Amino acid sequence: DVSGETGSLGRSLQNSDKKPNEEPREMITPALQEALTKQGYRLIGSHSGVKLCRWTKSMLRGRGGCYKHTFYGIESHRCMETTPSLACANKCVFCWRHHTNPVGTEWRWKMDQPEMILQEAIENHQNLIKQFRGVPGVKADRFEEGMAVKHCALSLVGEPIMYPEINRFLKLLHHREISSFLVTNAQFPEEIRTLEPVTQLYVSVDASTKDSLKKIDRPLFKDFWQRFLDSLTALAEKQQRTVYRLTLVKAWNVEELNAYADLVKLGRPDFIEVKGVTYCGESSASNLTMANVPWHEEVVHFVQELADMLTDYEVACEHEHSNCMLIAHKKFKIDNEWWTWIDYERFQELIRTYEKSRGTETFTALDYIAKTPTWALYGSNERGFDPVDTRFQRKNKTKDISGC
Repeated sequence: DVSGETGSLGRSLQNSDKKPNEEPREMITPALQEALTKQGYRLIGSHSGVKLCRWTKSMLRGRGGCYKHTFYGIESHRCMETTPSLACANKCVFCWRHHTNPVGTEWRWKMDQPEMILQEAIENHQNLIKQFRGVPGVKADRFEEGMAVKHCALSLVGEPIMYPEINRFLKLLHHREISSFLVTNAQFPEEIRTLEPVTQLYVSVDASTKDSLKKIDRPLFKDFWQRFLDSLTALAEKQQRTVYRLTLVKAWNVEELNAYADLVKLGRPDFIEVKGVTYCGESSASNLTMANVPWHEEVVHFVQELADMLTDYEVACEHEHSNCMLIAHKKFKIDNEWWTWIDYERFQELIRTYEKSRGTETFTALDYIAKTPTWALYGSNERGFDPVDTRFQRKNKTKDISGC
């Protein structure tokens, strides 16, 4: 039922329209397992997966980190990219999995326990890291560090908050002192509201009008636009770090500046990431082409124009080598210096206190900030590339077509 309303995590996503006494089926079918395994996934249980990000590989080699390293100070070689739900409620045109993952508007599958998912995710991630032992160019110190997961990007594929035990999964991450970066597609507002604190919560804002959102995200919900707006409203209620993730698709959504500005006022995010769309090759599921990938300078121009329309925001950082920019709320600019980075140890202290108090002692985004280094700032000569690393340029490189 694509028009049904979702309730709390415990009710809406575990209930389904299956017949009485009918056992829920597994999400990962043999055909899906074959397709995802070919794409490099390590599948976990019946609905989860992990895969090594190209930026993890890059930082192991000393070739630079991802945008989250530049913007927020994560160690890319210590970041595990995973998902507890391969299923999603959208069929976005730029989905880098070519829609091999399942879709749905509610949880109707067999459910694995979060303890098992996390343990196997870490073990599989470590096994993928082990493949780089002794590989020419891999830095020995980073290889050893990479075996100890410090960050978790819940952004691999699918919709993480569809998983009914997502809050338990997040707590298990934090108990291991692993930071949490969770990305949601803005179709589950009540699940956003009931979500426990995470290090950083992202909402994908792929378009700013109803028509363009339908064209780009191709959502399954009939009331997708109201869900989208309500999700942004729910984001504004969060006290910890929040982010709008804008993906620019040339000729599709780059002309909607005024509407984007209105959406920023609705959700009041701490940060706005803007990235040129990633082209993942031809697919029968999408008519996206390289012509839809904006040049980096086009992304910069869009970001500057958007920031000029937002009185409480400024352009803060740049990750030029993945075509990505960061607009930040001015509250993170203290004494004329940007503090967009995260104090990860402080976050873990705060989340422990929060849990011990059963949620009565809460905290805000400003309670675990760290100073942004000059090389990460917009306008720096490095353009967001960490000078301790050495940039690797592909031959015949034109537009950036790599993931971020």
